[in-house]
Amino acid sequence: MAEILVEQVDDPPKAVKRDLPPGYVLDKDGKPCKTCNSLLDFRKAKGFAGAALAAPRASDCPPDVEELGRSTWTFLHSVAATYPVTASTMQQADMQSFFRVFGQIYPCSHCAQDFRTWIAVPANAPRVGGREEFGRWLCDAHNEVNRKLGKPKFDCDLWKSRWLDGWPDGRCD
Repeated sequence: MAEILVEQVDDPPKAVKRDLPPGYVLDKDGKPCKTCNSLLDFRKAKGFAGAALAAPRASDCPPDVEELGRSTWTFLHSVAATYPVTASTMQQADMQSFFRVFGQIYPCSHCAQDFRTWIAVPANAPRVGGREEFGRWLCDAHNEVNRKLGKPKFDCDLWKSRWLDGWPDGRCD
């Protein structure tokens, strides 16, 4: 059990000493962050074990970090799949603006900070000239998050099948 440091963009960081699992994230008020931790993290922190630890999450509860992440990636990849083949200057500016705002308002504060840091590197800046470029950039961004989480990498050559056209075997038809 360790001290957790919660970073905030607008507020000074707060160190809070609690008897919590390693990596457990608190919000800027020092309370457990629902959108920064998984349901499993919450249950472990409360001392649940066995069946209670593995019980499904109720559908009318705030999303945990995993549900929020899946939903966000679904939304972002769907945006990329419907993005113009060739984006106008205004559409490109709008998408650049969207990602700047997205990095400020994303509910998981440490995820948002990590995203802001990542896109601030010139090589990682959003590429929004058109659908293909944007879809591949987003796939690369998603794979970077997957890498950090120890999840498998997605083959970015398949992004259109996954998010636009559906798989060749027809299972999406």
